[in-house]
Amino acid sequence: MYIMSTNVRSLVLMKSDSAPYPATPDGRYFVVRGRLWRLSNPSLPSDTRDALVKQLMDARRAMRRDQPEELRAAARESVDAAKTALGERGPVWWTDGAPDFNRRLVKNTPYAAWFDALPDGPA
Repeated sequence: MYIMSTNVRSLVLMKSDSAPYPATPDGRYFVVRGRLWRLSNPSLPSDTRDALVKQLMDARRAMRRDQPEELRAAARESVDAAKTALGERGPVWWTDGAPDFNRRLVKNTPYAAWFDALPDGPA
């Protein structure tokens, strides 16, 4: 289970038994093991976000089942479609022209100084 604050600027995702995953000050990414992962588009209506998250979780569960390859491929496509609709993949959801650093090591991005200055050490 993930817990998410409602303030995008202070957004932190936490797994119930583990360390927090810090979010960048601009609310675009969170960091896991030194790598940036794009957050969902915060401007999505909550009912839309909920439906997409349900679609994503259903597709992920389908991928884990012992299924023929064509059904697993369809589930992978559904995961990709949901993540793209959430804004976690595909075109960026921000409009200021900033580049996408999704899946990049934070130390190789403009977020490096911010990350190094975190008080609790890297996540």
